Amino acid sequence: MKIILTKKSNKYRIPALLVFFMVLGVSFTTSVCPQQANGTMVMTQAVMCESIETFKPLNPAVVFSISQGEVYCFSNFDPVVQKTIVFHKWYKRDQLIFTMQLTLMPPKWSSFSRIQLRDADKGPWRVEIRTAEDTLLQTLRFSIVD
Repeated sequence: MKIILTKKSNKYRIPALLVFFMVLGVSFTTSVCPQQANGTMVMTQAVMCESIETFKPLNPAVVFSISQGEVYCFSNFDPVVQKTIVFHKWYKRDQLIFTMQLTLMPPKWSSFSRIQLRDADKGPWRVEIRTAEDTLLQTLRFSIVD
């Protein structure tokens, strides 16, 4: 007896459904952000900028002139379900230079930290935004030039 499978056969439907759900499962897994996992906050924006005005970042960039005098790391969270601590950790060439603890309050909160620039600060930098549990929310990379 010869069995002929058609597109309506269960043999084709089950693997197709498994592949479909596997793809959905992967996309759900990769789209869940660490900042949403704890249920206390969602980081909606993180950017390096030249200054802050009325709680908004001005002139976001990835390269800053030493003549600017200072650089800001801005982060925005909405919603913030409960009082929460985050950290801005500033690294120059993989060496931790400065850590700023920031307290977020419900229902939403913008925060920032900054460094004043000196001649010795030229080169690659990064700011890691982390939770109190040390979960990395985002890394912002930038450079200081002449």
